[in-house]
Amino acid sequence: MKSLCVAAVQMVSGESVTNNLSQAYKLLVEAAGHGAQLILLPENFAHFSDKGSFSVAEPFCISGKANADRQPIQHALANWAEELGIWLVAGSIPLLERADGSPTEGRRSRSACLLFDDQGALLARYDKIHLFDVEVEDATGSYRESASIEPGNEPCVATSPWGALGLSICFDLRFPELYRQLAIAGAEIFLVPAAFTHTTGRAHWMTLLQARAIENGCFVIAANQGGIHSEKRRTWGHSAIIDPWGEILAEAGEGEAVITATLEAEKLANIRRQMPLLSMRRLGV
Repeated sequence: MKSLCVAAVQMVSGESVTNNLSQAYKLLVEAAGHGAQLILLPENFAHFSDKGSFSVAEPFCISGKANADRQPIQHALANWAEELGIWLVAGSIPLLERADGSPTEGRRSRSACLLFDDQGALLARYDKIHLFDVEVEDATGSYRESASIEPGNEPCVATSPWGALGLSICFDLRFPELYRQLAIAGAEIFLVPAAFTHTTGRAHWMTLLQARAIENGCFVIAANQGGIHSEKRRTWGHSAIIDPWGEILAEAGEGEAVITATLEAEKLANIRRQMPLLSMRRLGV
């Protein structure tokens, strides 16, 4: 791994894709202005609605440049990455097709995290595996992501100039076996775009982020939604960048924010040498 400057962008997205994209671009410009080379957007950054995002889901642009009319979100992301000269990890967007181009079933989309390089080329796609089908003591009460989202089934580790990136999305954070698989496959940096609810975030967000970092000896970059989206939806915020020892290098509060930190390759190497957890495993994954 090579040292690099990273950023996590925190948003309070709503139902207007146009407005959300405008805000995302403004925050990306700010992050790039701070010297960030790799920037993470939160889950549902382009559209956040109590009704789900199927209405704005796009066909997947497998190759070539996305069409501004048919794939406005993907088109914007590729252009931003190239314009700003950044590697962009695009939280999650709703896609009508799987990675192989086959259509999703029923009125469900895939929640996909896309990685673009600084030339605007799409390098990796990860589809959210674990869906948020739970009961929470908040204004919404019952969450059923599986009603509108088709789950993925393949972990994703992507190559970058600075090291291997392990992609994940939100509720995945509660399943340590996914992150162990990513680490075994070579991941040195975990990317966690999220929209953790205020209730669950207050209880578990930072604990889970630090645990995933510590138990795998990896950096964690986590970009959360952070505010009031509707009468029923409030997210926790507190986006964070964490080192492999569990130390919080940067943390946001609530509301829109950009946080940055430098990930030091030497720190990762030292921690993994001093505590080689991955090579000491005795019970499989």
